[in-house]
Order: sequence, then structure tokens, then C-alpha cells
Amino acid sequence: MSATKYIFVTGGVTSSLGKGIISASLATLLQSRGYSVTIQKFDPYINIDPGTLNPYEHGECYVTNDGAETDLDLGHYERFLNRPTSQDNNVTTGRIYQSVIDKERRGDYLGKTVQVIPHITDEIKRRMKLLGQSGEFEVVITELGGTVGDIEALPYVEAVRQFKWEMPDDCMVVHLTLVPFLAAAGELKTKPTQHSVKMLQESGVQPDVLVCRSEHPIGEDIKRKLALFCNVKKEAVVESLDAETIYAVPMLMRNEKLDEIVLKRLKLPHEGKADLTRWKDFLYKLRFPSSEVKIGLIGKYVELKDAYKSIAEAFIHAGAANECKVNVEWIHSENLNVEDIAKDLSHLDGILVAPGFGERGFEGKLHAVCYARENKIPFLGICLGMQCAVIEFARNVLNKPEANSSEINPKTPDPVIHLMESQKDIIDMGGTMRLGAYDCKLTEGSLAHSIYRRPMISERHRHRFEYNNAYLEDYKAAGMIPTGFNPETNLVEIVEIPEHPWFVGVQFHPEYKSTVANPHPLFVSFVGAAVEYAKLKI
Repeated sequence: MSATKYIFVTGGVTSSLGKGIISASLATLLQSRGYSVTIQKFDPYINIDPGTLNPYEHGECYVTNDGAETDLDLGHYERFLNRPTSQDNNVTTGRIYQSVIDKERRGDYLGKTVQVIPHITDEIKRRMKLLGQSGEFEVVITELGGTVGDIEALPYVEAVRQFKWEMPDDCMVVHLTLVPFLAAAGELKTKPTQHSVKMLQESGVQPDVLVCRSEHPIGEDIKRKLALFCNVKKEAVVESLDAETIYAVPMLMRNEKLDEIVLKRLKLPHEGKADLTRWKDFLYKLRFPSSEVKIGLIGKYVELKDAYKSIAEAFIHAGAANECKVNVEWIHSENLNVEDIAKDLSHLDGILVAPGFGERGFEGKLHAVCYARENKIPFLGICLGMQCAVIEFARNVLNKPEANSSEINPKTPDPVIHLMESQKDIIDMGGTMRLGAYDCKLTEGSLAHSIYRRPMISERHRHRFEYNNAYLEDYKAAGMIPTGFNPETNLVEIVEIPEHPWFVGVQFHPEYKSTVANPHPLFVSFVGAAVEYAKLKI
């Protein structure tokens, strides 16, 4: 018997049912019972990682401490469990095939014909067991991307079949499916779920638990019907209704006893109940705020909100910490111009300029920075947002009208943001940026130091361009003060304007580290500043 138990979460009928949220919610329940849990995501696309994917294709690229560019679901895992993930928590078909092909080239297969079975499935199973073999986790939850029936997902389903055959007492399958409501007929329909399970069974995999997404309560009769036709115990048919917030899902799953069902199936102690006291406290603050603020998120992907998923979630965490509802207004930077900037931004209590790459919408971001700086509106710039703050200040305060980033204009006479020295000889785009967690030393007496309350921090990065230290003294003399530096390279990580009520630009991505249990201090302070600014407007 294995020391680690494995739970596989599959999806049927349609995509976007929320496998990541169900996985994270189940993990939260098990963790609250004292179990050591982690979650991993297996994605069926051939890209090595999401790092080179356009956000329109796959939403946000989430970065781990060890510098892995991963699926945005890993952000959910960290936000729910309050523990970091790593490159081992996200595996793609591209990475699987790359590993197998590298072994073939080295001669590891002794001249045998390399095939999907057993070589690809063996590599998938090896990756599935990797976190469990570390000895750190009692339960490993594996979310399989895509939907049962997808051609791309077949090797993963086959690997799960083999896994269940080899370790029948130590693994189980939770199948997330849809029970749609047909308004014309006025009833819920079970047939899509039946077909989905039958397709899974045709691949040799019998689900142990059905989690049924629905807009309406499914009732005992439908549970009995699904149990009968899908070879699942009735008590293992779980209702998952649409929730007002993703953070309510663990409570809904607890009410359905999903954690008890899973622990019984895995023959693990299941007495007592999950301790969700802190979670309930968070939800109470979320549902019953004492104030509201409106914060503008300025970016070029705002029509696809998943592109800024971690920022949106960090605002939820920080809002609860301030007992305040944060209304995020998604503002397209391409639509901002000098003539209309007051009309577009004057009603806001805070302005955040989002990260990104490229020149599309760049000038609009500069206009937003200028408006926030001149009108004393709380401002937070992240990555490119921080670089925009530096460029705007150079143009309008340092009297360098052509100042720019060499990313946007390689011929600018004042490259106040320029390509990092370590990036100059790089040709390949995938996984070659400055990625992952780096230390940052804070200046004593600065706003950043008062927010973090310690002299040294560690934050995650994803960039190629940096603050040009040749202009450092010019900025300091004019009132934009660098207050955070990398202790090894002296790279400027944080800039502030002390004469402004709250103006901070950071080269790193604080949103990646914000969780329910530990809202990020920068976001908490930023939202707090927005609350104070809103009071002044009354």
C-alpha cells in the first residue's frame, strides 16, 4: 500500500465546469482535516508551458517560486491551500513528449520502438507520482485538463486506467459533469452525464464520485438515477450548484460531504468535521463589507478577465481584509487619451496599471499613470505598470519627452527602461525571462518597508526589461525614489513618490502570492488607501 493517496479529477460534457475549483475545494477540506495535500494539473496541449501563449488563448500565465510558467489553475491551488506550487505541479503533453524523445535520443529504450503505450503513459504515470514520492504529501490531487472524449486527453485517461489497476486501494476518480436544465421542458437532464461516464468507462475508467454542476438542485430522484446508470453509489453523487463566489465552493462541498466520501473510499480516517473557521470568517467579511471602493484596472486584455485573474483575486482578498467591497472597473488602455482622461478616471478611488508586453495600449497606460500622479489618486503599477510610471515621470517631470523603454522604442535617446544584460544574447522565447522568486531589500522608512514590516522580501518575477540605473540620481532628485533593490544585482524593484499619498510601482508580481489566508500586504495597503481616498471625496 502506498503512503500517498491519489485522486484524479476528470471533466465531462463541456469545458469550463470548474475542475480547478472543485480540486482546490476538495483539497481545502482535506487540509482543514489535518491532511497534507497538494494539487497538480496535467494539460493536454503540446506547448511546453503556457509562457509563450497569448493570454487570449489561455488566460493568465501563472509563475511559481521556482520560475515555472504554468496554467492559471495553479493560482487557484495556491490561493485556496496557502502553500506554494512548483514546476512539478503543472505538466503538459509537450513536456511529456519532450522527455520521452530526449530519452529515445540518449538510447534509454535500447532500440525499442517508442509508442504511446507504454512509453508515453509510463512517463505520465511517473509525473503523476512525483509529488507523492517526495514524502511531503499524504494526498495528491491531479486535475486532468480538457474533457473526456478529447483526442488529446486519451493518453492521460489511459494512464489513469493503468494507475487504478496497479494501485486500486490508493487512488480514485472524481468526475465533474453537467446536469443541464432545459427551460422548454422544465426539467433537468441526466443523459449528458450518462454519456460522459459511458465514454470514460469505454476507456476502462470507472469514476468513484460524480460531482454534478447544475443551475438547479438535482434532488434525490436524479441522484438515484445517475447512481444506477453510472455504476456509482448514490451517496457518491454530489450536487454542485452555481456559487456566488468561488470561495463559497468549499462550504458547498462540505455540505455535500465530499470530503467524507473521498476519505471513506481511500480508507482514511474521516471522523469529525473539517475546521473551516478562518474560511467562514473570510466569507463573512466578503459578503458583508462595511464600505465600497472603485478601482480601475488599466490593461489591454480587459475583455478577457482571466488574463488578470490573480490581480482580480488579490483584490477580493484585500477587500475582505479591509472589510470593503472592491469594485474593479476594467478599462482598456487603448481607449484612453489625454482629452477624455478625466471623464474616464475621475470617479475612481484607485488606479492599477497592469502588467503586459508590447506597445499596444502603451500610451494609454502612460496617460493613466499621469492622471493618478497629478491628481493624488492611489496608484499601483505592476511590472510593465511600474515601467510606465518610470517613463511617465521621465517625460513629464524630468523633461525628457522622448524617454521610453527600449522594448517599445529601441532608438529612444533616453532608455529609462532597458533590456536586462542577461537577456541580450537570448534567442529562444520560452522560459527564458527573469522568472520566479528573487530577494528584494527594502529601504528603511519607505512606504514599502512600512507595508511589509521587514527589511527583506521575496517576490516572483516575469520580465526581460528593467529600470536603467544610469538615471537613478535624476529620479531621486526629482522625487521618484527607488525603495527596493535586488541585493545581488542592484536592480530597482520598487519605486515610490513620497509626496504622493500612495504611489507605488513594483517590478515583480505581488498578485501571485496573495491567498485567502494571507492577503498580499501591498494589495491590502492599496485598497486601504483607496478607502481613505473615497472618504475624502464625500
